[in-house]
Amino acid sequence: MSEPAPLPSLDERLAAGRAQRAQTARAALATLVKRPATYDPVARLMFQGESRVAQLLPIRYQRMLASPLAFYRGGALLMADDLARGPSTPIEIQICGDAHLSNFGVFSSPERQPVFDVNDFDETDVGPFEWDVKRLVTSMVIASHSLGHSGAQQAAIALDAAKEYRLAMQRFAKETRLDVWYATLDVNSVMKDLRGFLTDRETQRVSTVIAGARSRDSAKSYAKMVTYQGGRPRIRYQPPLLAPLGDVEGSNVKTRTVLDEVLKGYAETLSNDRQALLSQYVVVDSARKVVGVGSVGTQCYVMLFVGRDQNDPFFLQLKQAQASALSIARGTASSLAPGQRVVHGQKLMQATPDAFLGWHTLEVAGESQSFYVRQLYDNKASVGIDQLNESLLVAYGRACSWALARAHARSGRSGEIAGYLGKNGRFESSMTTFALAYRDQNQSDYQALRSAAKQGRITVAS
Repeated sequence: MSEPAPLPSLDERLAAGRAQRAQTARAALATLVKRPATYDPVARLMFQGESRVAQLLPIRYQRMLASPLAFYRGGALLMADDLARGPSTPIEIQICGDAHLSNFGVFSSPERQPVFDVNDFDETDVGPFEWDVKRLVTSMVIASHSLGHSGAQQAAIALDAAKEYRLAMQRFAKETRLDVWYATLDVNSVMKDLRGFLTDRETQRVSTVIAGARSRDSAKSYAKMVTYQGGRPRIRYQPPLLAPLGDVEGSNVKTRTVLDEVLKGYAETLSNDRQALLSQYVVVDSARKVVGVGSVGTQCYVMLFVGRDQNDPFFLQLKQAQASALSIARGTASSLAPGQRVVHGQKLMQATPDAFLGWHTLEVAGESQSFYVRQLYDNKASVGIDQLNESLLVAYGRACSWALARAHARSGRSGEIAGYLGKNGRFESSMTTFALAYRDQNQSDYQALRSAAKQGRITVAS
């Protein structure tokens, strides 16, 4: 048997990353390439809506028009288009694809410990690592602007978030594969690790932000969604946001028969022990649910189960997955079915994925539809961005950047990324310049959608 080729050392991996600067300089990442004169952001959003439930699109536009930050959350495709036109590094890994600050949060691990991590993977795909960083840092700037901060304050917040990513990646590059893989198993671990390079005061600020998210629990969420009729639990309907299946129109997946088929196929993607646990629950009700901002209009259903007795409710969410915004913008196609792509990305990037995460693809009326399935609530909580002051927004940005770096490091290319980033501030400077420019682009696109609503080009829910 021949000797295996020696693995590259950390120094060699760092050098390989530095060598990538010859192809794409760090300064080049600051560039926001001008759009073609014919590019119409509203038309692009309308194109995206063609594959969605038409009657729900007015709700999507309503939510996007709530604020420039809400618009940004729903405009992942627009930014992916812009990123695809501009300079990018050749360092491609599994990325979130939509790593804005509201897509991080607290949820329970299978060990019932609170975890802070990326928590939305609808757009996950293989792409340049810095696309996620740009998406996150830009969201920090837009949030800062919405809170009335000055341009200098916005720049400082962006710079700090990007720097945190660089420093965290340098640290992860020095750790073993297993140490990276098992990092951040709970919120306490996050705080312990952050203490390694934050002052005591800064660590306390991060702790304050995360503790605010932990104050919410799934019991309150269940109470809002479950009612009891004759002692039996039923979904508390709130049409059109939470509608009984009998009220669903214009949908290709609208019967319990189809949902049961999805559920059956999905169960086969779970491990044997999870299949055994799921078999201990019985479905008692189902409904269509409108969720998020950018995903409004995709098929999304919730199924209410009971376990031990009528007072043991459990929800699963069955959500349609489509081509990622990244693949649409780049004109590529994933080798995985959309639902499988989401599950694969989440399991690769999250330290502790949902124990009930799975997927299934089926034919409905001659059309392939792919779903991923997860728990609807598992002590999930998000940070109220509008309630943060400047120092807490900085702290939150650091926590998100640290979590994103850890998710990227699981790709196995942390050494190469760290080498590219380097030890000076050139990377974060470029991220800041780009984010400030994209804040203005996002504002322009937001105004374009507002104008389209006034002109009647799109219909907005009242």
